[in-house]
Formats: sequence, C-alpha cells, structure tokens
Amino acid sequence: MMRTLRPVAATALLLLLAVFLLPMLLLGSTEKEEAPEESGPLPAATLPIQKPTAQSGAGGDGATLIRVAMPDGTVTSLTMAEYLWRVVAAEMPASFEEEALRAQAVTARTYTLYQMSIGQNPNHPDADMCTDISCCQAYISPEDAAANWGEQAELWGEKIARAVSDTDGQAILYEGQPIDAVFFSSAAGRTLDSVEVWGGSVPYLASVESPEGEEVPNYHTTVTVPVEEFKTVFLTQHPDADLSGAPETWFQNVVPTSTGGVDTVEVGGVTVKGTALRTMFDLRSASFSVTADDTAVTFSVTGYGHGVGMSQYGANAMAKAGSTWQEILTHYYTGVTIGPWSQG
Repeated sequence: MMRTLRPVAATALLLLLAVFLLPMLLLGSTEKEEAPEESGPLPAATLPIQKPTAQSGAGGDGATLIRVAMPDGTVTSLTMAEYLWRVVAAEMPASFEEEALRAQAVTARTYTLYQMSIGQNPNHPDADMCTDISCCQAYISPEDAAANWGEQAELWGEKIARAVSDTDGQAILYEGQPIDAVFFSSAAGRTLDSVEVWGGSVPYLASVESPEGEEVPNYHTTVTVPVEEFKTVFLTQHPDADLSGAPETWFQNVVPTSTGGVDTVEVGGVTVKGTALRTMFDLRSASFSVTADDTAVTFSVTGYGHGVGMSQYGANAMAKAGSTWQEILTHYYTGVTIGPWSQG
C-alpha cells in the first residue's frame, strides 16, 4: 500500500526532480540531434540508429519489440526502430535518395507487421523475424555497417536513422491491414504480377512500370553453362526430359511474362517455369533469353530479383525524378493507402 509523503519530503523530491529535469526540458528540440543510446556497443563511428520523433509513442516504432532470431541461435529483442535501421542498412544502399530510403523503411516495417500478423513461423518459432534473407529480410549490425561504410559511416547511419524516424509508425495498408510488402532489386521495365511468379493473384501486387535502367550495376548479365553441366543439373530435377538432340533444339515454346521474361519454356519436351530455371542456374532474374550450341547454354539476363512489388532501383529513380516516398509506394503497390498502424 502507498503512503502519503510528508510535506517536507514531498518538497525535497520536487526540488530534486526540477534540478534534473529542467535542463532536459530546455534542450527540447536539439535532443534528437544527438546519437541516442543503443542497446549494444556502437562502432567507433557512432551510428544514430534510433532518433526520437514527435510521433513516437503508443503504437509507434518505439513501443513495439521485435524478437529476432540470430544466426547463432539466440533471440534478440529490439524495438521496431532499432530493427528497421538494421534492415534498411542491409537491404538498400545508403547512397540512395532519402525518399527511396524512406520508402524502403515503410516497406520493411509493413513486411514485418504482415509476417507477425500471419502467426508463428516454423523456421523460427521463438522469434518474430530472422536475419536469413531467404526467409525474412536482410539484416546487418551497426558494427558491420560501419565497417562497410568506412568514412561515410556516421553520415550514412544518420541518413538511415532519418528514413526510419521520419516515417515512424507508417505502414502500407490494403483494406486497413498491412500488406505483404515484398520488394526486390531491379526490374526489366515493369514489375511482375504476383500470379506470374507465385501462382496466386494479389490485388495490390499487380504489374506496373518501373523506371530504372542502365544506371543499375550489372543490369545486364550473362550466365554461360557448359552443355554437360546443364544436362546434369536439369536431368537431376527432370529425369524425363529428352536432352539427346542438338542443344539448340532443347528450348521450345517460350511463353513470355508481361515484362518479356520467361513464364514457361519447354526444355527437352518438359515444361518448366522461368523461375525454376533461375533457381537451377543461379540467374539474377527470370527476365532472360536463352541460346545454346554444342558447347554451352547461355542465359542473357536483365534485372535482379523476383520482380514483384517495389523495385529498389526503380524507387531510387522515382526519387531522383522528384517523387515522394508516399508516391513511390502507391505506385508500386496498387490500390493501397499509407497510414499509421496500431498494435491493437
């Protein structure tokens, strides 16, 4: 049971609080310019990975903990803001335009919320997310980010912190709920409809134009596979294929995607998805053409990634042209709204 403080004790307590709190109140707006306290050791170049904002609070990034399964099997709890800093730093070049980085922060936040909403992930039942890009999202520690960035560490760390804090609590919503905000690196002129890649139609994952091009590193790549290696790999997965004839006759009846890539193709009489060939031969995307001769099968590839949702290089191109992060997101995700999310 609480007891009422005696008058003298209460007065002393108020004076003590005034001594400590008054300087903080007077600092006010300059507080957020300081590097905030981090949950673990920071690199030599201090990275401000969580800047307080006027919006932070109930329902915002600072109010939600994300349990992250680490590669060593441990689970680390981070605020949403701390987690998003690490994801954005890993997923998008820090040299990108600030509006593109803000779009990435909102996309990563929304993707996290969606994954948490669909229930326990069997790959990490004790955690909300993991650091495996093939399961969840890319992730990098502040220490590793600083090592990668060198002299730019503080500048770029601050830039990413702004992208997270300036969009605090904002998510991409469809019918009021966070969407499955998938994203990828670069497109071949257009994104793909989800049905073309995963077989299911999602209204907000429709094909749209994407403006990136030759400025993208390795936008056009070539993968050359020796004939015997191609036969070994392909027949392991499709033993009923007939690859006995001349290699230039193996590929027939290419069905293109809406972007001009490969939806399906017959290989030795067996119909396979372009995405399957991409996986088999480690192609950067399923937007490719294929030629063959007696020595090798050659894939000529454009872009990088699965092609559905937001293109990161496309987002950067839009930002350079003057688009806001909201405009970028409503372009790549059809029929969505942008707004605050709540835990309730």
